[in-house]
Amino acid sequence: MTPSTADILIEALPYIRFFSGMTIVVKYGGHAMVEEQLKIDFARDITLMKYVGINPVVVHGGGPQINTVLEQMGISPRFVSGMRFTDEQTMDVVEMVLGGKVNKSIVAQLNQQGGRAVGLCGKDGGLIEAEKLQIMHQPDETKPPEIIDPGLVGDVTRVNPMIIQTLTRQGFIPVIAPVGVGVHGETYNINADLVASKLAGALSAGRLIYLTDVDGLLDNAGNLITSIGEATIKQMLKDNSISGGMIPKIEYALDALHNRVEKVQIINGTRRHALILELFTDKGIGTEVTQ
Repeated sequence: MTPSTADILIEALPYIRFFSGMTIVVKYGGHAMVEEQLKIDFARDITLMKYVGINPVVVHGGGPQINTVLEQMGISPRFVSGMRFTDEQTMDVVEMVLGGKVNKSIVAQLNQQGGRAVGLCGKDGGLIEAEKLQIMHQPDETKPPEIIDPGLVGDVTRVNPMIIQTLTRQGFIPVIAPVGVGVHGETYNINADLVASKLAGALSAGRLIYLTDVDGLLDNAGNLITSIGEATIKQMLKDNSISGGMIPKIEYALDALHNRVEKVQIINGTRRHALILELFTDKGIGTEVTQ
């Protein structure tokens, strides 16, 4: 029998009660940031979360949008060890696109759906302090490791969550671009997954949710792993059962768990209303990462 609207609402009730008052950090990226219907669905989900008493905090990426602007300016994107090489000219574009166009577009979408969103970057209120990221690369075992310079790519050294806490107490939804500032005022481009992890830890968030373009973490047979602990993750990493872009997400998830975040969820943001399905239904839709 198809569940009625009342059945669906009753199923959601205990979850709404449980999550009410909780801070949930959501990393927003992938196709959910590109397809118009998914952007509307995301904004509605976040706004609904706020209205039922949850404190959502959004951290967003914007790689495709940055590439588009770089190409329009005749600048070819360069990547080093999977990360965008960021010279001063590229950093200007990154800051303009992430802190401007992308951030304000998300803010506008949330406000259009009835939310009260405020856009920030890591420079605002000393939110994200950073230092230059050093990448150690060892081509093979016969050669010593070498340091690769990715330019103005940063690693988070400190998060000051005061501005976020002030905004959420006043009923606002913070939307954060992953740009940080160094000790001498220099600007750094930082991986949004990393920023979401560090921010969730600084806020002692109850949940950190990564929106991706896949269903979650898969086993070797391609089946979704609905729940997984740290010990199993470490074995899968050792066996190379986790690969590609999922590796840093899993590592950042473990780091968040080590910094007072209760659980991390990795879900498919290409599914309509993915956040609501994950948070407010019995089955959920993604992978839950726990210690």
